[in-house]
Amino acid sequence: MKFTRQAKAVLTIAAIVTTVSSLTACDGMTRRQRDTAIGAGVGGAAGAAIGGNALSTVGGAAAGGLIGNQVGK
Repeated sequence: MKFTRQAKAVLTIAAIVTTVSSLTACDGMTRRQRDTAIGAGVGGAAGAAIGGNALSTVGGAAAGGLIGNQVGK
């Protein structure tokens, strides 16, 4: 299935909104855990938007999680 650029943008924004809104239930997390989760979510969405395949999504999530973990130190 091929998506147009506009459809990819809408799906990416929907994924980011879903990720951020789902993190509001994570009040018991430490700041570092929360930053790691946010980084993984944003990185995964960015990887999906840039690469458009599962490998780029996983790679983006991994990179974003690592960056978020280090920022949250």
